[in-house]
Amino acid sequence: MAFIEKFGPLMGRVLLALMFVPAGFSKIDNFGGTVGYIGSKGLPLPTVLAGGTAALEVVAGLALLLGWKARWAALVLAVFAVLAALFFHNFWAVDPSQQVAQSISFYKNLAITGGLLYVAAYGAGPVSLDQRERPPGT
Repeated sequence: MAFIEKFGPLMGRVLLALMFVPAGFSKIDNFGGTVGYIGSKGLPLPTVLAGGTAALEVVAGLALLLGWKARWAALVLAVFAVLAALFFHNFWAVDPSQQVAQSISFYKNLAITGGLLYVAAYGAGPVSLDQRERPPGT
């Protein structure tokens, strides 16, 4: 159990970060497509939202990965994941042929949110930059 207690939180953060960091770089790489997709959902200021989303996914995802200010990074990403589920995976409002796929994506976002809330509540764990900042004995 000592191994999983020490390295489990690190592995969890790595797996959670894999959801966000590559997605953020992908949004940067295909910025025009990202702007178009956000605009197709009727959201305001799609260019601003695309830039903010890409930056948020990369910066907060890397902070989570490294365990630096991980509670805050996880909390911000949790809010983002819920909003993404509601605006982009609204299975209740899509064509019936898309409902299953969108439903799966919606619930995956909620499951990811659960993992992020766990990090927000309990911290990054022993193998993290946050842990290095703590004074000995705390």
